[in-house]
Amino acid sequence: MTTAATVRRRAAGTGGAAPTFTRRAAAALFLQRQHLVRPRARRFTARRLLAFVEDAGGLQLDSINVIDRAHYLTVWSRFDLYNRAALDRLAYRRRELFEYWAHAACLVPTSHFPAWRRAMLERPLVPDWARWVKRNRRVVEAVEGAVRENGPMGTADFEHAPGTTASYALDYLWRSGRFIVHSRNHFQKRYDLAERLMPAALEAEPLDQDAFVRWHITRSLHAMGVAHENELSQYLTYPRVPRPRRQRALRAMVERGEVVEVHLAKDRGRWLCLAKDLDALSAAGRRRQGATGVTLLAPFDSLMWHRQRVARLFGFDYRIEVYVPQPKRIFGYYVLPIMADGHFIGRADIKANRQRGRLEVRALHFERWFAKGEPPPAAAWGALDRAHALDRLGEALRSLGTFTGAPDVTLGRVTPAALAKDSRRAILGA
Repeated sequence: MTTAATVRRRAAGTGGAAPTFTRRAAAALFLQRQHLVRPRARRFTARRLLAFVEDAGGLQLDSINVIDRAHYLTVWSRFDLYNRAALDRLAYRRRELFEYWAHAACLVPTSHFPAWRRAMLERPLVPDWARWVKRNRRVVEAVEGAVRENGPMGTADFEHAPGTTASYALDYLWRSGRFIVHSRNHFQKRYDLAERLMPAALEAEPLDQDAFVRWHITRSLHAMGVAHENELSQYLTYPRVPRPRRQRALRAMVERGEVVEVHLAKDRGRWLCLAKDLDALSAAGRRRQGATGVTLLAPFDSLMWHRQRVARLFGFDYRIEVYVPQPKRIFGYYVLPIMADGHFIGRADIKANRQRGRLEVRALHFERWFAKGEPPPAAAWGALDRAHALDRLGEALRSLGTFTGAPDVTLGRVTPAALAKDSRRAILGA
């Protein structure tokens, strides 16, 4: 077995080629870091949720509410039925999570605040924002003064302001760390002074620029386990670190033995891993299964943040079609990937009709290999029992219906049609 100590010696120049790992090992460690080894099998606790967000680096927020908000769905995918209010309390009362821009808008751990503080301090220096603030300094000062005097406020409280300048000012004050999201009202952000909401976090010394880039690389590699070099800028996408700056930091980390180059079998790319994760990567490669259980993932799930990576590791080609004009959609408006025992077996176009208490599975699209009973592509842990996977999919959909207040599950089109009868039996009992 290749150990971290062995790789450190190699990095120091004591000989030996970069170790080779299987695609299966990379996929298994990715599932582990994303807390999907036993999806929906562990009870929700604050400690477990925080551990997940620490490992993933963020819990993405999104306004689309066809089934439920993205962050609620992402947590359901790991913990099954839970109380959303418990998640909200962690973020907006206990302040163990806070909103910031990580991959996109995310809830991120407060323990990461000193690192993100560097991005906040850099925000006023971004040329486009610097020019905007210079032109709109009075608006920024007025908005900050109003919040200081009145307490939490949102965009709707500044409707008297001309155009969208107040909205931009709120966003600027948030991204530069002077405001924190206090709460959400119908998913609309309300802001307050950071010094009022998170005084202890502000006391921590922010990372310097070089340390922040190293932290950014480290957190991305930790969340992915092992990553193709091109994936390092596609996981945590904020801020956009210039490529030369990232490359310098990465080169220094490799020279110090903190990051090591590895090979992935049958892949010519350059793959990277934290030296301390080498043993975990070896152990992941020896696992008999990458995961056990069936779940559905939100389109904005952190496992799906870099969809080319998902295609490379799992052989699953996924596209978010909510931004695609209806005539050009292939699978549907809000489509959830279906994962069974660590394999992507298909996708489901779903809408929660809460007024009627109905979870409308408008369409199920299964992967061809699954429908034909063939071996899974890319990372694979052996053949799947198709009937058993469909039964567990039915259980997962019924759980999702209960979670979203739409317990009556209905099923529309199934492709390929050969799986329609078995799918209806498993999901509807028909």
